Order: sequence, then structure tokens, then C-alpha cells
Amino acid sequence: MFDAIGEQILEAHIFNDDLILLLENEEAVQNVNPNFEAVKSLSNHAVTITAKGNSVDFVSRFFAPNVGVSEDPVTGSSHTILTPFWAKRLQKNKMKSKQLSKRKGSLICENCGDRVKISGEVVLYLHGEIEIK
Repeated sequence: MFDAIGEQILEAHIFNDDLILLLENEEAVQNVNPNFEAVKSLSNHAVTITAKGNSVDFVSRFFAPNVGVSEDPVTGSSHTILTPFWAKRLQKNKMKSKQLSKRKGSLICENCGDRVKISGEVVLYLHGEIEIK
């Protein structure tokens, strides 16, 4: 795991087919320069790195090179895992998070027991119609 992200890992957790790596702090998450060949060997789907944030409750980055996404800018699906993960640690259900990709993104995440509510500003990148026959 260290070869993949180059930072000290405090904890590693598997959720379905995703690997969550807890790092020491926000700076460690920001400073990761992933070795994507090594990241590919860690999970069939994705690797998310996370830490407690400085000005938000938690920060993260999301890597999924096995499915063609080196680093996703802002990842709702990873926050459905991270929200209960951090809710338990921080003893709170509504939290602010930031994904520290190049584009960056801020989210409000709420742990609602059997689901997670996520909100924030979005950027429309696709508009279309699908016809099902």
C-alpha cells in the first residue's frame, strides 16, 4: 500500500470492492502522488484515501485506474462509504467534506442510517436522452 500512495497508512478497510486508506492528516492526502500501477493491485474497483480535515470534517481522494479513472474529481459513491466511516469516528451525522483532486469539490454529507444524503455545488458535464425499447 505504501508503494501505491507513498504516505504512511494508519488503517486500511475494505468495503465491498473498494479499499479505504486512512492517512494521518489533510496534508498527507493532498501530497499523495500515486503510483497507478501499484494502486491497480490493491483493489478490483477503487482506492479512496481519507483523513480528518483542517477546515472541514474530512478530506479524501479517489483512484480507480482498474476501471479507467486515474483520479476522479469529486466522487459521490465514495462519500456514501466515507460518511458512515467518519460519522462513527467524529460522533456526528452531518459533516462537511472536501475532495482534494486537482479540480477539488466540497460536499455536505449526512448519515441517515440506511442511506447517505450528499449535497453541494455541481458542474454539469453531460446532458442527453436515453430511449429504452
